[in-house]
Amino acid sequence: GNYGFQAQPMGFPGGFVAPPIQNQPTMDGTIWMPIPPSIPNCPPGLEYLTQIDQILIHQQLEILELVTGFEENNKYELKNALGQRVYFAAEDTDCLTRNCCGPSRPFTMRITDNLGRQVITLQRPLRCDACCCPCCLQELEVQAPPGTTVGYVVQNWHVCLPKFTIQDEKRRDILKITGPCVVCRCCEDIHFEVKSLDETCSVGRISKQWTGLVREMFTDTDNFGISFPMDLDVKMKAVMIGACFLI
Repeated sequence: GNYGFQAQPMGFPGGFVAPPIQNQPTMDGTIWMPIPPSIPNCPPGLEYLTQIDQILIHQQLEILELVTGFEENNKYELKNALGQRVYFAAEDTDCLTRNCCGPSRPFTMRITDNLGRQVITLQRPLRCDACCCPCCLQELEVQAPPGTTVGYVVQNWHVCLPKFTIQDEKRRDILKITGPCVVCRCCEDIHFEVKSLDETCSVGRISKQWTGLVREMFTDTDNFGISFPMDLDVKMKAVMIGACFLI
């Protein structure tokens, strides 16, 4: 009866799923997830999300940024549990904004599939990240396809905990996200729990993975993992991806 959860359509009776269409080999040797068949009532490009219950997000290392400290547009690989690339995400922010506003900067994140189609757009306005300003909290809009809003991630004011709410396109609350009191922990992963609205049932998790002392100190490259139920609505899966980037 919950919104956000729906059985995914099956290709054939008896639980047999139609085999995915195989993708063409890429020039750079990247192994992409096979292109799934189109699914009725599923936003184009989100068919991939019907077949997975977790996503690994790896930020690419920018050599110029490492050497000079000059902030570049961030780029990310989104992979499934087999290590196949599902999507590629690239930030679209001007140079002045990146280097003046730092991690609080507004941004547009464009997420493309293995056909080069832009299937998801994330838009984050400029907001304050201080807990003493409850009137100007973080927010992110998720569009899939671009131009069609499927949900929002909004920060909830709390004196010490990072808390967020996942909303649908009509701004109805669907899920809650709660992080740890201390989000900078040495030598261990950091977990943000995704829960039901009453926060009694765990639905999924967004985790920042510890990558080692040297990498954590001298680069800003991050690795994240997202887990969610296989039968979660693909639109809410897309919004959870947006929540990961906002976090």
